[in-house]
Amino acid sequence: MINRFSERVLALAGLAQALQQVRRIAETGQSDPAVVQASLDSVFRIDADSPLAVYGRVADVSAGLRLLRGYLANEARDEALPKLALSVLQLERRFVREDNTVDAVGNGIGELSAQARALGATHPEVLAALGGLYADTISHLRPRVMVQGNPHYLAQPGVVAEIRAILLAAVRSAVLWRQLGGSYWDFLLSRKPMLEAVDGWLRG
Repeated sequence: MINRFSERVLALAGLAQALQQVRRIAETGQSDPAVVQASLDSVFRIDADSPLAVYGRVADVSAGLRLLRGYLANEARDEALPKLALSVLQLERRFVREDNTVDAVGNGIGELSAQARALGATHPEVLAALGGLYADTISHLRPRVMVQGNPHYLAQPGVVAEIRAILLAAVRSAVLWRQLGGSYWDFLLSRKPMLEAVDGWLRG
């Protein structure tokens, strides 16, 4: 059964898979095109009818669900990812309080929507524009999200633009999670129900 708690878990999975791609790109210069596509498509689904519709299909967020399951079951190995997620969740709190920034991001996404529909959300021009939107708006807020990685790749403008674009998607998932009632208490008091919700989505 899909309930508000299950939907919160879906938003966390969207956050997790976006940030996993940020980590992967920063370290290797490469990403998983399908996961990046799902993350960036979610940015443009502002008026989606449901949290699932934000990501398209369960299959499009399955990477994040598996990743989230690993952390909830204490089986994950990348210790940097939860720290990055915490930074984004803290940034989201500041973001939603800054009306001018929220408006600027919303307007920027609206202006890019037609281009994204025509070219695809992962087209280099769209990636560059989304990255620029993040740099001009959210990146000025504190605390800043600090991405560690290989200096060789982090010095490449295309890599930096893709990372910023996916961080925008991560913030979008963080906002959705809060809107669905998510809080830090979930991680302290509701790990078992969260794990059960993840398994429910993965079983279909």
